[in-house]
Amino acid sequence: METNRQKKIGTVLQKDLVDILQGEVRKNNIANLIISVSKVSVTTDLSIAKVYLSIFPADKGAELLAAIKTNAPLIKHELAQRVKLQLRRVPNLIFYIDDSLEYIEKIDNALKAEENPIEDRSLLTRRKKS
Repeated sequence: METNRQKKIGTVLQKDLVDILQGEVRKNNIANLIISVSKVSVTTDLSIAKVYLSIFPADKGAELLAAIKTNAPLIKHELAQRVKLQLRRVPNLIFYIDDSLEYIEKIDNALKAEENPIEDRSLLTRRKKS
């Protein structure tokens, strides 16, 4: 269970990470790309922040995630400049793709289709844990 402090730090990091990532998208003139930070969870010792990204279109997700992971030290530095008055140390950032929207869409489509997964559970794909 997250403490209030972890939640507050996660919220601060989330807001600033959205600004940083969307700023990079605008600065590099990447058209038709939407990136958002859906969740940031911070470990109890505040040393690691797991950053969950929603990327649209989803087919660019893996490529973009690789680029973001490569630039993680630069992103962390930019983040440190923004939160230096609120945090003494910025946690290490670990980025993940948040696939929950795709998962929900698959469920919706499955329920609308002829083959209903409620009647036939073998149609459901197992969700991978991250």
